[in-house]
Amino acid sequence: MNNRRSFITGIKSTALSVKEKKFLQEYKPWGVILFSRNITSLKQAKKLTDHIKKIFKDKNYPILIDQEGGRVNRLKKFFNADSLTGEFFGKLYLKDKKKFYNYYKIFIKQTSFLLKSIGANINTLPVLDLRLKGSSSIIGDRSFSKDPKIVSTIGDFCINNFHSNNIGTVIKHIPGHGLAKVDSHKLTPTVNKNLKYLIKNDFSTFKKKSSFFAMTAHIIYTNIDKTNTATHSKKIIQLIRNNIKFKNIIMSDDISMKSLKSSIKVNTLRAFNAGCDLVLHCNGNIKEMGDVAINSPLISKFIIKKTSQFYKIIS
Repeated sequence: MNNRRSFITGIKSTALSVKEKKFLQEYKPWGVILFSRNITSLKQAKKLTDHIKKIFKDKNYPILIDQEGGRVNRLKKFFNADSLTGEFFGKLYLKDKKKFYNYYKIFIKQTSFLLKSIGANINTLPVLDLRLKGSSSIIGDRSFSKDPKIVSTIGDFCINNFHSNNIGTVIKHIPGHGLAKVDSHKLTPTVNKNLKYLIKNDFSTFKKKSSFFAMTAHIIYTNIDKTNTATHSKKIIQLIRNNIKFKNIIMSDDISMKSLKSSIKVNTLRAFNAGCDLVLHCNGNIKEMGDVAINSPLISKFIIKKTSQFYKIIS
């Protein structure tokens, strides 16, 4: 594990190309993330992940996927989860807690079964962003609630139950995307609320979470750091460590998103300089993948330790 680099990469299609195989062998990313473009069937996806794990000689090699339910469903070719949004479960929690716990537990168990069937072991959820009026629809019904306590409670249940089913989780988008009025895939959101408000509301949902991973928000919080998104802000990363008290692995959101205005190389270097442990690159562009790889350090002792702890959960 020690010779792996501190980044997560996407790949282009349903099987590794010759270039991608050489890339994985040469640069040894910490993990690989899958998207709908990589998956046509359970059998095909398992063949793909088996190939990746064989390259690393590691049956626990980190394979990530965004399988939230609702709009964010990478298994949509064979699993309909359109109605199973964060909002659906949040409303069910308010209406009938007993039914919520039963339904959500079944949802997590079924999702975990499918992920294990394709060889994935990390699901990038729960979304712990608040559902707020006037904000970008990029979060929208992916959020459980506008109430921080409800979001936090459901988040804990989600993390613990995925762990019980041998799947890791990634809390997102830390320290909170809910107030963003534009989509960070396309533009740079700015949040102008003061620190006291943010700590009480948006940031509070991420506290005391047992997830091994957290994904940053590409958002500028102007009252904390006027110029840098959370991903590129030492101040925000320190706040995540010292105030939110998240002690495990912090990864960036996709480094190729339009919210970040520099080159892939500079975006990568700035994320590490700010304090991110891992950088995420998703689009499978082999040139960009190379830029991320050569600017990513070998994984630290901290990542090795936390990865070993994570492996115990999924084994």
